[in-house]
Amino acid sequence: MSAMTLIDRECVRQLLNSQHPDATLVFVLGDCVVLPAAEVDDAHKGLVIARRDEVMAQLPDDAPTDQMLDDLAVRLDNIVRDLGA
Repeated sequence: MSAMTLIDRECVRQLLNSQHPDATLVFVLGDCVVLPAAEVDDAHKGLVIARRDEVMAQLPDDAPTDQMLDDLAVRLDNIVRDLGA
């Protein structure tokens, strides 16, 4: 991956493996952070990249491969860039 990647496979993995049932991926101060939806305050609502249920819907039921996670990371990275990161 290029050095300019904002969202990578590990960000996606953090989201998928979060203990929070309503896990949400947020871009804060140049980094991806996984928070429960209730902790996403007004200041960060515009920086929400995806909710876990949205991401899970794009993956097969069995364990995703690293390539699937990389592909998903690229899509999420594009969302971050569209948000103006």
